[in-house]
Amino acid sequence: MKNYEPSWAERQSTAAKARQAQLEKARAKAPANDPKFAERQTARRAAAEARDARIAERKAAKVREAEELIAETAARERAAETERASQIAERARELEREAAEKAERTAAREIEIARQKERNLANESERKAARDLRYAARKARNK
Repeated sequence: MKNYEPSWAERQSTAAKARQAQLEKARAKAPANDPKFAERQTARRAAAEARDARIAERKAAKVREAEELIAETAARERAAETERASQIAERARELEREAAEKAERTAAREIEIARQKERNLANESERKAARDLRYAARKARNK
């Protein structure tokens, strides 16, 4: 047997038998054959489901918090917008009052200017009449 060299078919056959033996050994040690394996698998599934439920609950809580934050922000923005609108309306009323006061002052000034012009015309007429009287008196003296 010293010079015995196995052929290719023999080597293939031996390798296949070795693989089959390893497969049988792995099947014998498979966790599915263990009586507590099913219990462990059930416990793992229950733990995974509980973990998934907690994760879903946290996600739902985050979504609720985000929705509440959005609602609060929208409410604050509406309140701020209402406040800005009331400030704008108040400023518009102030501007209207100022414009009305300015119009009244302008009208009063125009009335005063018109009265002053009347007084100036009356004074000028009186001066003209006095000058005409002096002129007439001078003419009368020279005749």
